[in-house]
Formats: sequence, C-alpha cells, structure tokens
Amino acid sequence: MSLHSRTGGTLCCVALGLALALGTASAQQPAAEADTPVASASPTAIGERLGGDAGRPAFGQTAFAMPAPNLDARQLRDFAFGNRLFNTNWVQAGSSTASFDGLGPLFNRVSCSGCHVRDGRGRPPEPGEPMESMLIRISKPGRDNHGGILPHPVYGDQIQDRAIPGVKPEAKVVLTWDEAGGRYADGEAYSLRKPKIELRDPAYGKLGKDLLMSPRVAQGMIGLGLLEAIPEATLLAMADPDDANGDGISGRVNRVYDVAAQGMAIGRFGWKSNQPSIRQQVAGAAAGDIGITNSVFAHDACMPPQKACKASPNGGEPEMSDEFLAKLVLYSRTLAVPNRRNVDDPQVQRGEALFMQSGCAACHTPRVVTGEHELAQVAHQVIHPFTDLLLHDMGEGLADGRPDFDADGREWRTSPLWGLGLIHAVNGHDLLLHDGRARGPAEAILWHGGEAAAAQKQFVEMPKADREALLAFLNSL
Repeated sequence: MSLHSRTGGTLCCVALGLALALGTASAQQPAAEADTPVASASPTAIGERLGGDAGRPAFGQTAFAMPAPNLDARQLRDFAFGNRLFNTNWVQAGSSTASFDGLGPLFNRVSCSGCHVRDGRGRPPEPGEPMESMLIRISKPGRDNHGGILPHPVYGDQIQDRAIPGVKPEAKVVLTWDEAGGRYADGEAYSLRKPKIELRDPAYGKLGKDLLMSPRVAQGMIGLGLLEAIPEATLLAMADPDDANGDGISGRVNRVYDVAAQGMAIGRFGWKSNQPSIRQQVAGAAAGDIGITNSVFAHDACMPPQKACKASPNGGEPEMSDEFLAKLVLYSRTLAVPNRRNVDDPQVQRGEALFMQSGCAACHTPRVVTGEHELAQVAHQVIHPFTDLLLHDMGEGLADGRPDFDADGREWRTSPLWGLGLIHAVNGHDLLLHDGRARGPAEAILWHGGEAAAAQKQFVEMPKADREALLAFLNSL
C-alpha cells in the first residue's frame, strides 16, 4: 500500500483528564495587522505570544497538552472528547468495547499517546529497548501512480513491529549508533552520533538489498491548526526553488496526493511535508500505526502475502467513525502553543540577534500570518512558528536516500521551533532531528549541511559565549 494511502506520521495524545473548568473562552480579535507582511525573517522583537490568540502560558509536563484559549464551550467539549480518543488504547476486534476495537492486525502502538507522550516528541529507544515512539519507514526505488513512494511488495511502507495474536509482527528493529568527534573553532570538542538500523527476523520473507529505510520519531502536536491555516500563497512566496536571490537557500513546496480531493496538493505536515492536511495525517496515522481503518484509509495494512493478517476479523467497516475522526482532527488542530519564557533576559535577546544574523531565519521563518480557515480560532493570526514548511537540502549527513513525492533523499521540511525549550520538561529528553540523533539543539545545528552549511559554519566559529546565547534563545521558544 502506498504512502499516500496509509502513512504520514504518528499522531497521538496524553491523558490529562481535561475538564471544562478550563473555562469558556470567547473568540478574540484577530491578531494579524493588515499592513504587515505575511512572512518575515527580518530582525524583530518576537515577544512572548508565539501562537497568537491560540497560544497561552504553559509549563511543565502538560505544556503541550492545553487547549487553545480562544475555543468556545462546544469546542472545549469536543477537545476534551478528542483528548480521550487520543489516549484510548484500541483493542482487538471482537471485544466488548465495540467503539474502540479493530486494533491491527499489524500495528506499531495501541494508542496515539503511545507515540506522542503528553502530546510531545518521540525518541529513539535506549540500547536493548523496543521502539516506543519511533518507527521505520521503508520503500523500494521507484514511484507509485501518484508520484509517491513505492511500497515494498510484502512489507508495505513501514515496519510494524507488533501484531495481534495469531499474526506475526513484520520484523524486530535493532538500533545502534556510530559516534564521531569534532571541534568548534575555539577548540571545544563535541561528538555526533548517527543511527544504524537492522531489521531482524523478517516474518514474511526477505526484505531485499534495495530496501530504502528511514527511522522517524513522532513529532510534536502543538500549533498544527495554525500551520494548516498558513495560506498556500504564503508558502509559494517563501519558496525559492531556483535560488533566484542567490542566498544559497532554495526551499520548495512538496506536492503530494490528497486522498479526499483525489488530486495533488501542497504538503505541509510530516518530516518531508508529505501530508496536505491534518485530517489526512490523523487518518493515515490511525490506519498505519494502530491499524484502525477509517473513511479516508479504508483498508488494513495487510500486504497480499500476509495471509493471517488478511484473514483476521475487523472491528467494523470502517473501524473509526467519522465522528471520532472529526473529534481527533479538532483536538489536533487546537492544542495551544506555549508562550515564550525569559524574553527580557539579555542573553536570550543576544541569542535572538545571533539567530537572525547567522542565517537561521532564512528557513526557520520567525513570523507568519495565517489566512482563512474553517476553524476561525486559527485564522488571521500573527504567529512565530520558526518554519517555512518548505523542503530544503540538508546535506549528505542527514540524507536518508528515500524520496517522498517531490522531496528527494536529502530534503527535509523545516521543523517548527516553537516549544523547543519545553521538550525536556514534557518528555524527559531533548533528542532532536527526524531520528533523534541530536542530543540537544547544539548537535542539531552541527548536523545541518547543504543549504544550511553556511549557518552551521557560523555556529561552529562563534565564541562560546555567543553559542550559549544562541542556545539560550532557542531554549526560550
């Protein structure tokens, strides 16, 4: 089954027991000013409110799990129900919990929150541990009918390492690391690690020597509705595929298959911008990661040779109702963006200036204005996501060699930076990049190559005090 019909990132949530005691918030005035540009990388005081009216002060383990403060009473009820769905452990078909059965037959996790713990970011496993918030995308060289990845004829487009009784998991994933050292210009040493993936005990035959693999950790959930509300015209205006301005940055949109529209659309979600909408992202994750069919992706991930998988009973057709899917989409669209911290700290302010001067803002766009959206609470907001949602060549060091629609094997979507400084408080780690190789923002910057090589070089050549200021700024986001 092809990527556009099944996958695109794991979407999950966290048990909060949210109550309507959060209060009924009325819609606030739009935060956007009509006389300001829709996107800007110029030096400017960013302030605290990264998410406009859809942001709020948030701290600690629940920092990523709060509803946008401008939701009305009905939306807060739907948010609370979506939160419940996000935390639900799905069970095998035929159980007494008919609304939540249909797990698998092949799957990676039993719930959304199994990957996105507390609506946050996943991590690679420690040595000897199974994967919990990470999975392995696979494909064969070539393209499907829509220009997407070509799935493996036996194992599909991701390795599902769990299965219901009577069905064999596809393979066991073993991850190890290669480590290499380097030095900053001032002589301080650093070390970078790169993952090695081994697929052991494949249950349905050989994987083949031409298999393309890409490890992916679960991405954070905050601010997704705001990113969806950025106008296509803004993304196209930020794109510069031929580097017409000669700055060495040539971001471009990914054009991907939209299942509902049955046509091509601009991608904006997933590590390679391979999903066009939150609805398709949620539906694809439900089907691919948990094995829960829905009206967007109506078939289990059982490839033709996987006979026991295909013969397993289902939990209905589809297994997730459109009502449940809509609540999950609303929940995913309306998780609040936490406000910044320490904005008046001189070191943080110095770091902000260095961020702009070093060229980081050329891709991690600090300021964007959202446009029209069916959800009024995310429309017409001045936001600071620090992303252009475009594809950029990040160099051979980060390349996975696995194309995805227009994205080649060296290209990745610019990751949003909002919430960066709260990942450790929420998830207990600060492992970054698509495979969690970077142990904090400094290592993530050091891995930047390709279009980001000049900015990375500036970071390497900074005095230690400037490096620390830049990292302090990132930690304030």
